[in-house]
Amino acid sequence: QVQLVESGGGVVQAGTSLLLSCAPSDHTYSTVAMAWFRQAPGKEREFVAAFTWSGSRTYYADSVKGRFTISRDNAKNMVYLQMISLKPEDTAVYYCAGRTNFRARYDIRESYNYWGQGTQVTVSS
Repeated sequence: QVQLVESGGGVVQAGTSLLLSCAPSDHTYSTVAMAWFRQAPGKEREFVAAFTWSGSRTYYADSVKGRFTISRDNAKNMVYLQMISLKPEDTAVYYCAGRTNFRARYDIRESYNYWGQGTQVTVSS
């Protein structure tokens, strides 16, 4: 059972940057495709960014494309979400997620069987 722990959330002003980190508990996470989702108050959890199964490509939601970057450091066993030019509408709880089904869609929450507890990101205007 892989456990995911997010960190790095906080309260920031619009236009600034924030780096979120995700630490999988198991080094076998290399066989798990990783992603980030977020959930704003009163809204459904939505896709933000993901690696393909091989980890060689990345995908982003249109709302964050060009501003957010998902990356990984295999040596440190970490996954990151670098967020720049933050907007108030980016305010949400951000979740790290992992899926073991390589055939599943990368952009829907039902595909993911591992989830972190979430980290709050608040962007003030």
